[in-house]
Amino acid sequence: MRRLLITGAAGQLGRVMRKRLAPLADTIRLADLARLDPPERDEECMSCDLSDAAAVHEMVAGCDGIVHLGGVSVERPFDQILGGNIVGLYNLYEAARAHGQPRIVFASSNHTIGYYPQTERLGPDGPYRPDGLYGVSKCFGEALARLYFDKFGQETALVRIGSCTPEPTNYRMLSTWFSHDDFASMIEAIFRVSTLGCPVIWGSSANDAGWWDNSHLGWLGWKPKDNAEAHRTHIEALTPTPDPSDPTTRFQGGDFVNNPIFKE
Repeated sequence: MRRLLITGAAGQLGRVMRKRLAPLADTIRLADLARLDPPERDEECMSCDLSDAAAVHEMVAGCDGIVHLGGVSVERPFDQILGGNIVGLYNLYEAARAHGQPRIVFASSNHTIGYYPQTERLGPDGPYRPDGLYGVSKCFGEALARLYFDKFGQETALVRIGSCTPEPTNYRMLSTWFSHDDFASMIEAIFRVSTLGCPVIWGSSANDAGWWDNSHLGWLGWKPKDNAEAHRTHIEALTPTPDPSDPTTRFQGGDFVNNPIFKE
């Protein structure tokens, strides 16, 4: 690619992917409302409020691909989620439509299905069961992406990210962990494949205890290499055994199922 846009580039995942995705494009455009580290060679930095349509159009112009990590990434009051994850995503798709429809990696979430029990293994087609307003906003995002694919041919990978951290740190992450290496290699595959469409992709590594089935993705040419099981002994030594009656142990969304509806 000539130019790859990474939104939410000041966040935890954005900072990681800033370095790892640099080989994919001549120029990496980094955008966030929060302060960004100064650009290095072959980087551009932009401040952008996703709720500002004009700013989003300027951000997307000239880009050949988008990794959309921006917006609100945890449970928050609805007004905060509305601006970043709903209005902001609409602005992003309208900007993409106006600027040549660059392929998009949309950072969706496991919280779209957080009220499924941990005993159930899920494919890509089950009904949504969000565990909060944040999860609802990601359901909206997936539906919006599907609309723009069916109506305009806009290609998007709907990546339902599990727990994308340097290593798993608790029992739940033995099932949900998504290593940084596996996420970066997935993004590379998404931009490499000739035809993408609008698939749901479970953002998890090859965890023995995993809940999510990516067997529908043989055509993508991507297989995760890391496995949370390698960390089980360490987690069991340092972490209390979960209470099986606790909602965070019963449901796939973990702690999110215990969140209230936050108010301002």
